Amino acid sequence: MLFNSTDFLIFFPIVTLIYYVIPHKVRYLWLLGCSYYFYMCWNPKYIVLLLFSTVVTYLSGLIMEWIKHSSLDASHKIIGKKCCVAGSFILNLSLLGFFKYFDLFMGTLSHALGILHIRLTVPSFDLLLPVGISFYTFQALSYTMDVYRDEIYAEKNFFKYALFVSFFPQLVAGPIERSKNLLVQINERHRLKYENVRDGLFLIFWGYFLKLVLADRIAIVVDTVYNAPATYGGFYIIIATILFAFQILCDFNGYTTIARGAAQIMGFRLMENFNAPYFADNVAGFWRRWHISLTSWFKDYLYIPLGGNRKGKLRKYLNIMIVFTVSGLWHGASFAFVLWGGLNGLYQVVGEILKPARDYIVNKLHICRETFSHHILKVVSTFALVDFAWLFFRAGSLGKSKEILINMLRFNPEILVDGSLYTLGIGQSEFHFLLIALMVLAAADYLKYKRIDVLSKLQQQNLWFRSLAFALLFSAVILFGVFGPEYEASQFIYFQF
Repeated sequence: MLFNSTDFLIFFPIVTLIYYVIPHKVRYLWLLGCSYYFYMCWNPKYIVLLLFSTVVTYLSGLIMEWIKHSSLDASHKIIGKKCCVAGSFILNLSLLGFFKYFDLFMGTLSHALGILHIRLTVPSFDLLLPVGISFYTFQALSYTMDVYRDEIYAEKNFFKYALFVSFFPQLVAGPIERSKNLLVQINERHRLKYENVRDGLFLIFWGYFLKLVLADRIAIVVDTVYNAPATYGGFYIIIATILFAFQILCDFNGYTTIARGAAQIMGFRLMENFNAPYFADNVAGFWRRWHISLTSWFKDYLYIPLGGNRKGKLRKYLNIMIVFTVSGLWHGASFAFVLWGGLNGLYQVVGEILKPARDYIVNKLHICRETFSHHILKVVSTFALVDFAWLFFRAGSLGKSKEILINMLRFNPEILVDGSLYTLGIGQSEFHFLLIALMVLAAADYLKYKRIDVLSKLQQQNLWFRSLAFALLFSAVILFGVFGPEYEASQFIYFQF
């Protein structure tokens, strides 16, 4: 069930209405049932995987809690808890690995053996990637680690814990919530508040604006070019790659914004997953602002346990490369994603290595780093690096990436002025409207970058002004949203991960 489908527009109001009508003590059971139904709308049989991950991490938490209060000596307690963590991670990651990476592993192994003239018969499994498996697996594993570190209590009520893992607004594409935030809210008594409904609806329609007005309109251009790179080379690919950077931002941020809005209407507070990432002035800063829930997950549960920056520069650089390579693999079972992640890690390592040289040049040339021009130069340079890496992400395979890179070398700047850009699936007026919508996004993100809470500022205005702002946003979605043939809802990009 997609957020941008009529099914969800029927499902969500019913869920919310009944949620506030029934007694507080059974609300979590109602949300749990609705969350499981929401997930089963994609493929009912894969609910078993969600349940398996839930049971394994729930039991690991209980066992660690028992060990903590047992009469065992300190050393045995540590060993016992580490065994629980290891077991939980092995079982969950094995399941994730089988469904997501089996074909990649067997294909790579078959190719490697083929070089040695060894033929390998690869077993065939007719498997679909379970939607959201990477997200809910990581969310469940974060609970295991938080209990191990004594940062959260082990939840005794299985159904409340199951709701934490499966809470439908953020189940299939995040944000990846921590137990310290979401699990404790399940026990809170949520009352229907006008402020929550008002702000939640505004977030939902802003999310729809990002998805339907921007992301799905940009997708038409990007898909046209990337599906035929031999036809559309040179500046076509450059323009499409730049636009893809905004497509994936609007698509993914659109989902998580809708998720935050839906949760807020029911009284839940989800973390913000994006913070004006394209205004970052270095790649490390970009990753502190992009997909914040995943970046912080890798920082807390992989980078720091590997030693972080505590064991010297070489070890720090290695840890960065490991984290971003794994992050690339998390996104997709293709070496193109691994390359994408590795590039983002390499940018940061090279950036740190070259920092003394950059400082020397800046000092020698008497460049003032506090000027607007210097900041803009850094922002544009960062965007260029990040956007180049997005090319491999969008291509999805090394072969397709190579084809696109070769065709990108054509020199055809005339397409920027001869109207050729208006033949990429959207006409001239549509293209101009897209540019205006992108300026609206840039203005909103700039205010966020300046730490100005637009929603909070808006709610301080008079009712007529707030109503006008909401009416304009609503009208933009209804009038200019891309709804597809016969209003068929389009998939969110991150559903494939």
